Amino acid sequence: MSSETFLNICQIGDAILRGSAGPVTNFQDKRIQQLIDNLIATGRQANGVGIAAPQVAESVRLFIVASRPNLRYPHASTMEPTAMINPQIIAHSDEIVKDWEGCLSVPGVRGLVPRFKTIEVEYFDRKGNKCRQQLTDFVARIFQHEYDHLDGILFIDRVENPEDLISEEEYQKRIVP
Repeated sequence: MSSETFLNICQIGDAILRGSAGPVTNFQDKRIQQLIDNLIATGRQANGVGIAAPQVAESVRLFIVASRPNLRYPHASTMEPTAMINPQIIAHSDEIVKDWEGCLSVPGVRGLVPRFKTIEVEYFDRKGNKCRQQLTDFVARIFQHEYDHLDGILFIDRVENPEDLISEEEYQKRIVP
């Protein structure tokens, strides 16, 4: 296993966050494998539940979903950090749920974002195996949030009403308890 490096997280305003990421063509490339390890480490250090390659200035279709309780998401479910390469949403429920989201690239802000409650996804894992699964609730929300990063979309773009944006401080006071 390669050593982990904590990467700098690009912040809103950085042009890479608004671009469209290209596909990963060689899953076994040492750079891609190292990027996966670094994304997992960086997301964990920043109390994220997901992180996409464009957030660390790598414009490739790769993200990590790593739901777990932490300071930012105390009620999150727990799962192993999972690398999702060249992901796609292939089906979704009709039901849309609004819930609060934040983003490591948009610090200090939370927004009430509508997302599909259930999605069916395909992606390749870090070994190049094609995976297909159904995701629901919070993990489906993480996937959709990170998937948006691959197309230059930030959660604040999906907020329907400006009053649905609040500070992280207000979120911690009003929503978390």
